[in-house]
Amino acid sequence: MENLKLALLGFGNAGQAFCRLLLDKQDEIRDTYRTDVSVTVIATASKGNIYDPAGVDLAAALADIEKNGKFSEKHKLIAMSTMELAENADYDVLVEMTPLNIFTGQPATDHIRAAFARKKHAITANKGPVAWFFRELSQAARDAGVCFFYETTVMDGTPVFNLTEHTLKMAKVTEVSGILNSTTNFILEGLALGIDYDDIMERGRKMGFIEADPAMDIEGFDAAAKITALLNVLMDAGITPDQVKRKGIEDITVKDIKDAASRGKVIKLLCKGVRNEDGSVEATVSPVEVSRDDILAGINSTTSIVSITTDLMKKISIIEHEPEIEQTAYGVFGDLLRVLDAVSVRP
Repeated sequence: MENLKLALLGFGNAGQAFCRLLLDKQDEIRDTYRTDVSVTVIATASKGNIYDPAGVDLAAALADIEKNGKFSEKHKLIAMSTMELAENADYDVLVEMTPLNIFTGQPATDHIRAAFARKKHAITANKGPVAWFFRELSQAARDAGVCFFYETTVMDGTPVFNLTEHTLKMAKVTEVSGILNSTTNFILEGLALGIDYDDIMERGRKMGFIEADPAMDIEGFDAAAKITALLNVLMDAGITPDQVKRKGIEDITVKDIKDAASRGKVIKLLCKGVRNEDGSVEATVSPVEVSRDDILAGINSTTSIVSITTDLMKKISIIEHEPEIEQTAYGVFGDLLRVLDAVSVRP
């Protein structure tokens, strides 16, 4: 029986959900891949860091967080930083789930660089590295002969990148568009229904997807990072989020929404990327009015959509309906299975 060791950098809601899924599927993984998957590192900003080359007791770690909000002394706690762990710990796959710095892609990018320098595989749920440094990191992974997967960076576990890579072979992507930010979609829908703004925000925070400071969502920064990640992967755009022509919903008023409704339209924050005649890719994020009979008008609440246009298959759309944290966890888990497909010898 082989053993694949994971280093988890970040242990928020998504990381914890991933570990619960991993525990649930352990036996199936063993039967399918003849491989045990163990976690040797769990690194956090506030809960403590665990490093155990023999394997962390995941059930006990999850119980600690649920009960006390931090890891207990029964684990092998260590004072090493996330970077030191990426550079020195014993693992085969780095799973990067640290908080996003939307303006730099750091320190997540350096964590992944450190893994590739050691010829370790990397999975990221952090969109920053894909939005800011995709070409560099992809080349580094190829040079090291390791896997680099990132399905969770846009639309949680929805197989956007996998779909294009595996089922649209030889089809050239010419345009990508969609509604990719749940917060702004939720706010615009609530305002259209006549709900008070503060009530919308309170409800979204209770549901767990609106941040205490939602500026990155409302001003379009999150959407810009997501469309950049999509374009870098699907169209080899080689752009960064600061090159996106960005306008959020911060100036949209209830009057704007009512005026649009009087014309049979709704306002949505639309992300879009198109390839120009010279081969360059132009990206925009902006609120637009869409007709009520447009598919985009029906994307409500926390639902997201991405549409991919190619030369051979024309336009296809993928909708993710009101995801929960389990969908994010599955995105990371699916990438782990791709690593196992690449490295394991099946029965």
